[in-house]
Amino acid sequence: MKKVRKAVFPVAGMGTRFLPATKASPKEMLPIVDKPLIQFAVEEAVAAGITDMIFVTGRSKRSIEDHFDKAYELESELEARGKNELLDFVRNMIPKNINCIYIRQAEALGLGHAVLCAKPVIGDEPFAVILADDLLDGEVAVMKQMTDTYDYYRCSVLGVQDVPRADTKSYGIVDARRVADRLEQVNAIVEKPKPEDAPSTLAVVGRYILTPRIFHHLENIKPGSGGEIQLTDGIASLLSEEQVLAYRYEGTRYDCGSKLGYLQATVVFGQRHHEVGPAFDAYLKTLGQ
Repeated sequence: MKKVRKAVFPVAGMGTRFLPATKASPKEMLPIVDKPLIQFAVEEAVAAGITDMIFVTGRSKRSIEDHFDKAYELESELEARGKNELLDFVRNMIPKNINCIYIRQAEALGLGHAVLCAKPVIGDEPFAVILADDLLDGEVAVMKQMTDTYDYYRCSVLGVQDVPRADTKSYGIVDARRVADRLEQVNAIVEKPKPEDAPSTLAVVGRYILTPRIFHHLENIKPGSGGEIQLTDGIASLLSEEQVLAYRYEGTRYDCGSKLGYLQATVVFGQRHHEVGPAFDAYLKTLGQ
């Protein structure tokens, strides 16, 4: 009865929608007020009891490694200036028992390929996949909701939400039937179907729990559009031998891979920020006058 204790963070993408900001800095390091997207994602994994964070990186992603590494010079400077609150925050961004592992994806050959790169570290364990540019805000961390679901059903679980039919062309869409509250059994999954061809409007967002059998299917499927190995195609193949569930998570999703979603998240998290929230909220109210 293995627990989900490993998470894969595919962070090798170029982030072209945020150029020029992402020309030399990863999109996953874009801050929501004062915390980068990748830290939100790691904190969500930690809240789910995950201890091994596996970052599948690419060129110009070194700042992600630096962010989670010990910063001796910064800590010394903060200590010398007596900034103890900031010092404590920097030293304890993630718990001491968390392992950060970095794997280089030499070529950007799709999300499925990025997940496949983590196979030597995952081994024969179930694991999570978290896309940092999907910021999910739930009273209970969404990945914790999903690991609880996995612990009960012992099969792959996909985080899903309903989207407008016109938007199905931007998502993996599932054909599923209800089995319990917030839970559906996946019969089929299609990558980015046209609205008129979509089997439903239930879209997979950037949260997955997968059994290790997914690696066999990712190794044997044919590359899809652009010569990329699609995770959706691997899951579609996995359905031939294992049950896969779609979980309608409780929480709000901010698509921080888009400028609008990023701005929406910045406003919401800015309003609740412990330091500037009240002042920022007061400022926003003046804009409506």
